[in-house]
Amino acid sequence: MNPRSKANPFAQSPQYWKVSFTLPSQAVEMAENAFDDSALAVSAFEADGDKHLWTFELLQSAMPDMTEIQRRLLVLSMLHEFPTPSPVVQRVEAQDWVKQVARSFPPMAIGRFYVHGSHVTRAPAASLPIQVDAGAAFGSGEHGTTHGCLEAIDWLGKRRRFRCVLDMGCGSGILAIAAAKLFRTEVLAADVDPIAVRVAAENTRINREQGRVTCIASDGYASDTIRRRAPFDLILSNILARPLIAFAPDLARSLAPHGFAVLSGLLVSQEAQVLSAHLMQGLKLVKRFPHEEWSTLVLKR
Repeated sequence: MNPRSKANPFAQSPQYWKVSFTLPSQAVEMAENAFDDSALAVSAFEADGDKHLWTFELLQSAMPDMTEIQRRLLVLSMLHEFPTPSPVVQRVEAQDWVKQVARSFPPMAIGRFYVHGSHVTRAPAASLPIQVDAGAAFGSGEHGTTHGCLEAIDWLGKRRRFRCVLDMGCGSGILAIAAAKLFRTEVLAADVDPIAVRVAAENTRINREQGRVTCIASDGYASDTIRRRAPFDLILSNILARPLIAFAPDLARSLAPHGFAVLSGLLVSQEAQVLSAHLMQGLKLVKRFPHEEWSTLVLKR
């Protein structure tokens, strides 16, 4: 979300409503998807590292529908087997939110990448700036999985060039944008969620990579566009452990000989399961990028 944009909700209303609740870390990504259609922005902050608890915040332009929010929280709690959170509603002035975004999402240097929100106007020289604001799709750099993927892309970029890249489960499009900037090549960004595809396309435009990055809706690897462009010499997939395992055969079929895959969205405790599914498809582990309880795996054909 761009505070300077004419569509900026902060400019339309002098106040907004913030809904806050606490979630276990394994439910954060699913919560991003669960609330992305009902909030102006969603944010997640680590509240207790020892207990793996995160504070989740929803920004609303009108009084929230608490019945619907509690219904969605109930579904999340049943899926991840944790007590249903009790959301708290707070009315806050718009300017306070803009200041909070600047404090809560400071720019990050990750390898050669400089990830920042629209409140940052200047990037360090020789860096590859990526502007992504907290919003309606997962992936703004602060989460351990996105951080690990950017580290992995930077590491791979020091070893070889990639000419055909797929970002499977692109979310905000941050990984597709990073690959396009670093390798200066065409990237196909796919997601099952049409909202994520729309957000990724907008972020691609903001970062002036729309000429290289194509954003499409696809249920996994089923899209004809993916089939036509395959094989890919680099596949990026920051989703969740279960779909990573389910997609392992499709990934292997779509990966070029000697191609690489960067997988994330998994906890360190889930590494063995995800790795086993891909070893069975003829891939091997090249490197790990752990970040707190999260892990990113680099695999090679």
